[in-house]
Order: sequence, then structure tokens, then C-alpha cells
Amino acid sequence: MASEEEIRAVVRRVIGELAPTELAAPPSEIAIGADHGGFALKQKLAAYLRDKGYRVRDCGTDSTEAVDYPDFAHAVARAVAGGASRWGIVVDGAGIGSCMAANKVPGVRAALCYDVSSARNSREHNHANVLTLGAGLIGEGLARQIVDAWLDTDWGAGRHARRVDKISEIERRYAAGGGSG
Repeated sequence: MASEEEIRAVVRRVIGELAPTELAAPPSEIAIGADHGGFALKQKLAAYLRDKGYRVRDCGTDSTEAVDYPDFAHAVARAVAGGASRWGIVVDGAGIGSCMAANKVPGVRAALCYDVSSARNSREHNHANVLTLGAGLIGEGLARQIVDAWLDTDWGAGRHARRVDKISEIERRYAAGGGSG
């Protein structure tokens, strides 16, 4: 019988080999979450996405009462990495902290986008599967444009695949405990 560590190693290897779109997520489901600073924009984006035909998994928060952004970034990242949602969007005050927190979850490639060009680049070049936004830095109109560009841009593969594979290899190396060097 395999040990628990052997089973965990196999699971890490298999998850690391799967692209996010190969997981069992519904093809049009988006997990969305925010802290108190991003709550209002999250609510508007969730309604906008539903109107466009996407299923939206709301990972919280539910008010403007002060909360900690890593909790909601983690919830969105888990939904994407676990296959429950195909993509994720996290909104906080600046988008930076949520991006950092989401990127700690294996299988997540979160990108903070602040304009349409960075949104396209994150998808085409970096195969991003989680988008983070700063509600204190962009308005609703620009946020919608960023979200649209991000969702409408396909992964470019080709010359970019080698680079994204290197990112995944770094992640696997650290997950396996052999990260130094």
C-alpha cells in the first residue's frame, strides 16, 4: 500500500501536468471574491458577468465590513485550482495583495491587470487563470473592459508555452520540497 506522502506526490504531479482548462470546471463558471474595499465593484462585475451568460460562484465577502483579502483570494484560487471554476476574479483595494495570495495556491497563475493590454498579455503570454483588480485604482467601466479583454483572449501557447512550463516547473519543485537551487 502506498504511503500518504507517495499519494500526495502523485496528486501534485498529476495536478501540475493538467492545464486549468483540462480540469472538470464548468466551461463558463467564474469564481469571484473581494475584500471590503472591492465589495461594491465585485457585486457590479458579478451582475455584469451573469448578464453575459456566465455562471458566477460568489466567494465573498458579503458587505463593506472590514475583512482580510487573503481569505477571499484563497477561496477564489482554490475554486480554480480545484476545478470547480474555470477562471477566477478577485477585487481588493489595489489588487496586489490578492494576486500574491492567490499565486500561493498550486496551479494558479494570477495576474494583476490595470488596463486592457495587461489583461490580454496575462492570458495570451502567461496563461493566467485568475485576474486581480484594484477597486481603488480603476473604475467600473475600465474594470468591465479589462474583464472582457481577459476572458476574450485565448492562451497563445507556441513560444509562450515553454515559459509557462518553466513557471509550472518552479511551482512543482517547491511543492515537492526541493526548491532551493
